Amino acid sequence: MTNEETSKTGKGRWILHCGLKGLCPRCGKGPMFRKWLKLQDACPSCGLDYSFAAPDDGPAFFSLCIVAFPLTFFAVWLQVAFEPPFWVHLLTSFPLLGIGCIVPLQYIKGWLVASQYVNKAQEAGTEKLWAELNARDDKHDD
Repeated sequence: MTNEETSKTGKGRWILHCGLKGLCPRCGKGPMFRKWLKLQDACPSCGLDYSFAAPDDGPAFFSLCIVAFPLTFFAVWLQVAFEPPFWVHLLTSFPLLGIGCIVPLQYIKGWLVASQYVNKAQEAGTEKLWAELNARDDKHDD
């Protein structure tokens, strides 16, 4: 493997490690979350400011795509294959869909925040604006 491939593999592992465990993507020690889906303002270990994090609707989108679509197909298959009464869906399909979509939200959000930090992600076309804002902030700090 080349150094570039190794660094990409290392990046991916670090993102998964921090994201899935809910750890700070800078130091890997402090907790990323204050509550179930609420990010800390800053890492208690290294002080990383989480204001850069903007996962928005990403966790819900990925949860729906990864979990809801297959479980919906299961519910449809169950209905077509066995034609069960509605209460069977109340006991199987609805709880599976609800739990299946809610449980992975924190892991997905952690993964997205870690990805944003490690890859220095920002909105396309805003590099110049961010550079100007940071330069302005640096002048005020002097």
